[in-house]
Amino acid sequence: MEKLFSPFTIKTIELKNRIVMPALASFLLGNDGSISDATIEHYRRRAAGGPAMIIVEACSVSPEGIVSAHQARIYEDRFVDGLARIASAIKEEGSLPAVQIHHGGRQTSIKVIKRKPLAPSPLPCPAIRGDVEPLSIDGIQQLVKKFGQAAQRAYQAGFELIEIHGAHGYLINQFLSQFSNIREDEYGWNTAGRTRFAREIVEEVRRRLGHEFPISFKISAEEYVPNGLTTKESIEILKILAAAGIDIVQVSAGNDVTPEWICQPMFMEKACLVNSAEQVKKALDIPVMAVGRINDLYIADQIITQKKADLVCIGRGLLADPEMPKKAQEGRQDEIRTCIACNTCMESIFKKGRIECLVNPMLGREKEMAFVPALQPKKIIVVGGGPGGLNVAWVAAKRGHEVDVYEKRGELGGQLLPGSIPGHKAELRTLIQFQKKQAEIFGVKCHLNIEVSAEDIKAFNPDVVILATGSLPALPAVEGIDKDIVLSFEDVLNGGPFDFKSVVIVGGGPTGLELALHLSEHEISVTVIEMLPQAGKGLEAMTKKIILTKLKENNVAIFTDIRLLKIEDNGAVVANRDNQELFIEADKVVIAIGTRPNTRLYDQIKTFGFEIHQIGDCLEPRSAKDAIYESAVLGRRI
Repeated sequence: MEKLFSPFTIKTIELKNRIVMPALASFLLGNDGSISDATIEHYRRRAAGGPAMIIVEACSVSPEGIVSAHQARIYEDRFVDGLARIASAIKEEGSLPAVQIHHGGRQTSIKVIKRKPLAPSPLPCPAIRGDVEPLSIDGIQQLVKKFGQAAQRAYQAGFELIEIHGAHGYLINQFLSQFSNIREDEYGWNTAGRTRFAREIVEEVRRRLGHEFPISFKISAEEYVPNGLTTKESIEILKILAAAGIDIVQVSAGNDVTPEWICQPMFMEKACLVNSAEQVKKALDIPVMAVGRINDLYIADQIITQKKADLVCIGRGLLADPEMPKKAQEGRQDEIRTCIACNTCMESIFKKGRIECLVNPMLGREKEMAFVPALQPKKIIVVGGGPGGLNVAWVAAKRGHEVDVYEKRGELGGQLLPGSIPGHKAELRTLIQFQKKQAEIFGVKCHLNIEVSAEDIKAFNPDVVILATGSLPALPAVEGIDKDIVLSFEDVLNGGPFDFKSVVIVGGGPTGLELALHLSEHEISVTVIEMLPQAGKGLEAMTKKIILTKLKENNVAIFTDIRLLKIEDNGAVVANRDNQELFIEADKVVIAIGTRPNTRLYDQIKTFGFEIHQIGDCLEPRSAKDAIYESAVLGRRI
């Protein structure tokens, strides 16, 4: 990885390597935009991990430009001190601090800003909807000044590069694109007119900060919507902006209608935006940053080596493992906790108002989940080698406990093993590999092909028993459920080559739809039945959008408001909400309606007097993220 870890210069700043953390919302700020200790620690940890530069999350240049109460702000002098604390922490850890300045435009709501959102044209945000206020010429000029004032405050706070956010459907992007700008004055009409707002912002920032200060511009080179930006037009825009004073460009994609191109889920190819970055690099004389699902440093090195970009932006990868660059440079690639592009980080922001990560339970909790050595080492038995069991094992062992893991199968990984069989979920195996490596490093003894009994627990005589025995498939109480035609989702995934041509999948949740996609990709005719009015409940929004599109392309039939009545030897009898019955012929019927806790061993040993803990699905069927978080907390507490 010689090229990836070679230095690079932008104007007056020297980067120690080619890795940049792009601006990512952390939701670790107060609801007034105030910087907390958690915010500082979040950025400190990422900086300490070895990236050359960290671009702090988007800071709004004006009160009506925020998109969330938890967004960072830079529109008044009172925000400078908090931002300076972040910049100082990043510098102290050996990384260069940069910051992104931003205005949401129409991509916010009256609930957030208490007024109509501003926009270039009277076109509401397709995703949020609601009336907007088209900007007047005077309003545009006022915002240009606000971007300049924000850049000055960023400079005062100690940031060494300013990035202007012109991507992802926000205000500057709205001006650049015919999709959102239908003005017929000097700020619309053609490419040069639509670029004028961005150009004036760049010129204003340059005027205030001088010729030598580095300025970056982030663009959605492709918006993937009718009349949206294309790489060809984006190159023309960037030529105008380069002449105006930008020194480097970050080439992203997507807008408010196509968020899957902003934060690409695991269905999408790694480094899927690099082609646009390469085209921009060939056309412009300024450096280019590539971004978009670059979670593998070998791929990152190839991008630099093949001169497709000058720098690589790794965002979610540094959320998953802040030490990723450091580990790679030290030859410890097998210790990297790889981002699996599950988009839990995005989903948690919208659903919980805080950032979380499936593979890294410490994200956003860096201080509260610090490792503290155990006061009294204990002998711990963990039953079950799935993600929860493995995680609690190595965390406890790292703190000094003696830990043995017993797994009844011949391989560690639990439900992640069948779960990683579909091609789009193969990266789940990187999580298993990480857990196994941590267990090895911290001396966990793993015993395979051993199904632990209650008598075994007595004989082991441990100080602590941790049960991570998982769950069992939930089966509906219908006639014919015990027929040979019936399979569980795990039976299908573990069964090797498919000897059937058609299947009915009972359950249209995440497991059912992912299994449907997997089978349809093997040219099997698939019908999905779901009791709820909509399929895909529980799927992350961008993942759901893509998987439903792919299922439609693969001619998978999905019936909602349908319940299973009976299973025959050659198919299933179902009924709709009006109790009309229908027979669906199929070679197999696969049950994917959920699971139930496996409490057998707990019920047998709960009176033995040991300290017993249950984690993961054996307590209550939930996600791998829940199991990993619970196990991380427990491992630190024992």
